[in-house]
This record gives sequence, structure tokens and C-alpha cells, in this order.
Amino acid sequence: MKNQIISNVKLGKNVMIYNFVNIYGCEIGNNTKVGSFVEIRDGVKIGKNCKIQAFAFLPQGVILEDEVFIGPHACFVNDKVPRATTGGRLKEIGKDWKPLATIVKKGASIGANATILGGITIGRNSIVGAGAVVTKDVPDNSIVAGNPARVIGRVKDIK
Repeated sequence: MKNQIISNVKLGKNVMIYNFVNIYGCEIGNNTKVGSFVEIRDGVKIGKNCKIQAFAFLPQGVILEDEVFIGPHACFVNDKVPRATTGGRLKEIGKDWKPLATIVKKGASIGANATILGGITIGRNSIVGAGAVVTKDVPDNSIVAGNPARVIGRVKDIK
């Protein structure tokens, strides 16, 4: 097994990519680290100084601003009504399906095994707890946890 990095990937300076990744059609900013067994799909934009831990999944439509942390096994979703087919044929991007945009703002952290549904924004410096299922926008500087994720504190409250 080897890294699968397709030629249309734009890598910034000092990007570190560990073993066994699938990365295609995306942009990865300077000084970002991508862990083993990560998949990053077409059109994903990743800022500078990010860390993406092992087994994370970032599909089309995901935008990570600078200094974002993505924990191991974090999963992003880009479709509110996922279906394999429409009218008896496979769905295709641009024809009968458009991925939802999901934005993770500067300095935010996504915990291990969190699931982030499509079409939402995670606010600046926010923290998403491990295992959380985020179904709506997260305000700046908030700490969210649970299923569905709810605000349980403010980042200024932690030391």
C-alpha cells in the first residue's frame, strides 16, 4: 500500500504527509501535517499550519482555515440527503448533486471521532468534543459536545 497523491494537488511549503493517504484535487497550505490513512477529496481547501490526524475523512466542499486541528477518525459529511442513485442511475457531482460547503474557521479544533454534517460553519477558536455530532453552526469561541452537539462552555473558560 502506498500514498495515492494525484498530480492536481497543490501543496504549500513544508507540508508533511504520512503513510497511506488518498489525496486528490485539493489545496494544502504551508506547514500543514496530514496523518496516515487520511482521505482528502477534490476541491477541499486546507489552510496553513493545520494538523489532520490519522483516519480523518474530508470530502468535497470542506474548507479548513489556518491553524485548524482535525482529530483522528473525524468525519465530514457533504450531503443532507445521501443517495447512491437518482432516477435509477448513479448520482454525479455537477449533474444531479452539489456537495454542501462546510467551513472550519481559524484556530478551531475537531475532536476524535466527531462527525460534522454538511452545510455548516465551525466558528473561530471553537472546540468540538470527541464523538460529537455537529448538526448546526458552532459560534466562535464555543465548546460543543454530544449528539446532537450543544454548547457546553466557552473557550475562555478553559485553562
